[in-house]
Amino acid sequence: MTTTRPATRVPAANAPVARVLPLLGVPHLDREFDYQVPETLSEEAVPGTRVRVRFAGRLVDGFIVGRASESGHRGDLAWVERVVSSEAVLTPALLRLVEVVARRWVGMRSDVLRLAIPPRHAAAEKSVPDPEPPVGVGVGPVELPRGWDDHPMIARFLEATTAGLPARAVWTVPPGRDWAVSLAALADSVRRRGLQVLLIVPDQRDVDRLAEACRDAVGGGSAARDLVTELSASVGPSARYRRWLRGIRGHARIIVGTRSAVFAPLPELGLIVLHDDGDESYVEPRAPYPHTRDVAVQRSVLDGTPLLFSSVDRTPEVAEYVRRGWAHEVSPRPGLIR
Repeated sequence: MTTTRPATRVPAANAPVARVLPLLGVPHLDREFDYQVPETLSEEAVPGTRVRVRFAGRLVDGFIVGRASESGHRGDLAWVERVVSSEAVLTPALLRLVEVVARRWVGMRSDVLRLAIPPRHAAAEKSVPDPEPPVGVGVGPVELPRGWDDHPMIARFLEATTAGLPARAVWTVPPGRDWAVSLAALADSVRRRGLQVLLIVPDQRDVDRLAEACRDAVGGGSAARDLVTELSASVGPSARYRRWLRGIRGHARIIVGTRSAVFAPLPELGLIVLHDDGDESYVEPRAPYPHTRDVAVQRSVLDGTPLLFSSVDRTPEVAEYVRRGWAHEVSPRPGLIR
């Protein structure tokens, strides 16, 4: 955490104005306010970072959403008091998603941000290595993942995924099929192409089952622990933030989580998989009460991220996506299901 003394404050030489979204929890104040950036904080006070600012005489948390050379406010600007962390956790893509979710569910961005970004833990930040350069997307023909021979259409979906196309598909799990093993094989196929995969399931039991299948799919051992990470509230706030950082810094390549994981700003995200979207656990109990399925859809629309729905039965909402042609069914080989 970096701060300055009032007597030593000098405005930043470049872009001295920070547009800050304070987390006030009041609807009519859910907007950006301009603050002056001290020169001593200029390098750390970048868009996406957490800061502390004064609002109505008290220190409040907020996020910098932009820097500017001047302000439209005619009076004196208050100072950015502290940069809580130089980690730019609020990426431009995440901010767009937060704004869309807040508008769609008639809520405040501050409430959505609390769902999307876990609380900071300084020790966790220090324990995670710095981001690595992007792996790069592999090119060439796509082979069917292990166990998907009876669904040859999945190859076309993977080709679109690795080509960066906004592919959306629906897969109904055949009777007797281990959905976790199948999704793990699919995720590993995308991972080996140099992309990250986000797998979202209803509860901790499903997280444990799918994460174990993913570790087996990538080869097991210590490498599997590095490549696969879990995001859920049950692991505790510090561990959750550490695992979240491993994802957004690009170290974890397959992320398995519950509903709030849908917001994770993964830098090389190639595929989102949402399993069993009809489960009531996907209804967020906190304002503005978004449904994980709808957030995943909005994210796919905004970013063009490929999206796969999987389930043993189909909800009316997903059936409508197929009927409209927004998503395509991954059909089994003829004769597989009678």
